[in-house]
Amino acid sequence: MSLTASVRQLGAVTVIDLSGRVTLGDATGLLRETVQKAAEGSSAILLNLAGVSYMDSAGLGEMVGAHASVTNKGGKVKLLHVQKRLHDLLQITRLYTLFETFEDEAEAVMSFTQSAKA
Repeated sequence: MSLTASVRQLGAVTVIDLSGRVTLGDATGLLRETVQKAAEGSSAILLNLAGVSYMDSAGLGEMVGAHASVTNKGGKVKLLHVQKRLHDLLQITRLYTLFETFEDEAEAVMSFTQSAKA
């Protein structure tokens, strides 16, 4: 199953809903392009990973790259609905320190405004 990405706005937050496999090739390119385009109009990006069935090291690297490019522009990338396998991978690689993760979309969206006030 190839990767699909749909973008929607919730106030000032851009939510990118991902579905499928995030692997080396077209999928990582799609993730990169989608995040770059979203970052042009928003500094608050929420990656919804509920539909992601698999992510390889290239996909993980692309997420780290997206985090770096958005953060360098003064924005934030946060993760929603991280599947157990990816959660474990983030723990093992210690990348969990880069990303705030959420299970509730409303809470995730509110966290952007709370961190902006802080």
